[in-house]
Amino acid sequence: MVDRGLHAPAWLEELVRTSRPPVPWRDVARFALVIPAPLALAIAVGGMAGSALGAGVFATMGSLAATLAPQSGPLRGRMRRVAAASLLGGTGLVIGHGLSGGGWQPVLLMAVVSAVAALISSISGAFSLGALQLLVYTAISSGLETPLPAAAEVGFFLAGAAWGALAVLLQSRTESLDPDRASVGAVFDRVADLLEAVGTDRAEDARRALAQALNEGYDRVIHTRSRSAGRSRELAELAGVLNSAAPLVEAAVASARGEVAVDSRDIGAARALATAVTQRRPVLGERPPAVEDGPAPRRAVRHGLRLVWHVVGDPEERARAAVQRAERDWRLRLHDLQDKTVGNADSRAFVVRLTLCMTIAEVARQLLPIERPYWVLLTVAIVLKPDYGSVFTRAVQRGAGTLLGVLIGSLLLTFLGRDAWVLLPMALAAGALPWARSGNFGLFSVFQTPLIILLLDLATPSGAELVGARLVDTLIGCGIVLLFGYLLWPQTWRAPLDDALRGAALALDRFIDAAFNESPVETRRARRASYRALTELQTQLQRRLAEPPPISTRAAAWWPVIVQLERTSDAVTEAVIAMRSGEPQPDPGQVTVVRRAVRELEEDLRDHRLPDDAEIHAEGVLAPVAREVDAARRLVRETTPGRRVGVRGADD
Repeated sequence: MVDRGLHAPAWLEELVRTSRPPVPWRDVARFALVIPAPLALAIAVGGMAGSALGAGVFATMGSLAATLAPQSGPLRGRMRRVAAASLLGGTGLVIGHGLSGGGWQPVLLMAVVSAVAALISSISGAFSLGALQLLVYTAISSGLETPLPAAAEVGFFLAGAAWGALAVLLQSRTESLDPDRASVGAVFDRVADLLEAVGTDRAEDARRALAQALNEGYDRVIHTRSRSAGRSRELAELAGVLNSAAPLVEAAVASARGEVAVDSRDIGAARALATAVTQRRPVLGERPPAVEDGPAPRRAVRHGLRLVWHVVGDPEERARAAVQRAERDWRLRLHDLQDKTVGNADSRAFVVRLTLCMTIAEVARQLLPIERPYWVLLTVAIVLKPDYGSVFTRAVQRGAGTLLGVLIGSLLLTFLGRDAWVLLPMALAAGALPWARSGNFGLFSVFQTPLIILLLDLATPSGAELVGARLVDTLIGCGIVLLFGYLLWPQTWRAPLDDALRGAALALDRFIDAAFNESPVETRRARRASYRALTELQTQLQRRLAEPPPISTRAAAWWPVIVQLERTSDAVTEAVIAMRSGEPQPDPGQVTVVRRAVRELEEDLRDHRLPDDAEIHAEGVLAPVAREVDAARRLVRETTPGRRVGVRGADD
């Protein structure tokens, strides 16, 4: 029967979609206790009036910033985020005092602060969070009047941040599992999942989960290395374990692609390796015996397991496999910093967008007849963060979440007296934050908004009648972002997805070159880069699906192409396994033809041209790769909208 009911557009369903994350009870308890604790102490000491209350408000702001900063990951990474959020947030409190009043001086100051924040946000995730806190507390300080001097405000803010940082440290000491070891152990669990899924419709998802686990593992034990000598040695050994797992990962991917069922003992061995690495235990059981017969992928899986088993089970072998950290010259670091900031075109473009929006918001703060106009600045700063996902999605979700949060805050201000009972709803809202931020931006705003409203109302009493005005301020800020930070920049609607597509094609070309022309070490490095690029491509696709047409429809049409690029990378991995099992190397000329086709596909994506329809001819282990590349080019021709036929060069 035909369903004639009304349905929301797919992009709108994606926009309002909220995942059902598990409740992180330890974080819930920490947030609920730590965030309102400074305010509770201030109320106990000085009551609901005077300087003590102001001190409690600023200390609670600091504890909020420090408590929200860390996310899952190594302790060193969490503390870097806490430090960046606290120090730059405190700097924002100082700068915000210069934005009081009117005239061009506050406008110029906001433009400079916005440009600096945009540049430093390109350095790292910790600096990106710190840049956001710089803007947030600059905005709050510009409109928050308290009897405390500026130095006292910053001092109490940093004291609250130190309290929040101490709670993070204490919680980390009670964690049952080392997150670094858990991230490496997860790789072997995902290998076991993929081997179990061979021949089923779960194989694709299992392979993507394995790629994601590898990315996270390398990010934690290599890209975020500790300065502690003992800890650095342990992380170096974990990095060596990850590197030793490369043949096993390749064999598992080849088995899934070829639907070659594996021995159940291999799945159990992968689980045993995961347990040994995660819990720092000896590997249980015996090392699986070598396999000389059977399909090449099955033999490769057993070989990979035996190799990792040897590294994990033997401390001396593990020490030899350790990846030592290479110290980089300061000039190279300075060059990298320049490349990430002023030398990066995307970073420069974001400087212009953020500065424009924040400057307009500052002008609106001065000219529009709105109460507490600093909320406009606050909204623009939070919404216009490129590494937090789609600007359109955040603007809409922020507006919707704030609407509900304002209603909750209004009810609380109406029925709650100005007394210590305000701590109870603040604790409940704070406790919901770690759960809500795993859902979506709107859900997070639902609980963050009443918390901030209650906190700021203690510093500058306004009552429930001002809550509606805060909603208006939020909608003005979202409107500024949508108009001046989104609609005026149509190239940003599709640029991240297009760049990710081209990056995936270039990484695939490099993988093919390494697989058939270079050493196993270079091949594995190129394979990791290829699958990492595909993971980034999927992330960008998901962000674009929540935007209105034609952006979402165009993004959805890319999905078959993305899947085909994944299949092509899997085919190259399968060919590598086959060659290691004795299959002859393909003809170099045929490899060159396949690589040229992949490079031309990248050029087609860059220049918005239709690929030609010439079929690629290849033999031996290269034949499946050529077929997958042909399929990718056909999908670009047939299913991708908005393409125009370009003119090929004379040599085509």
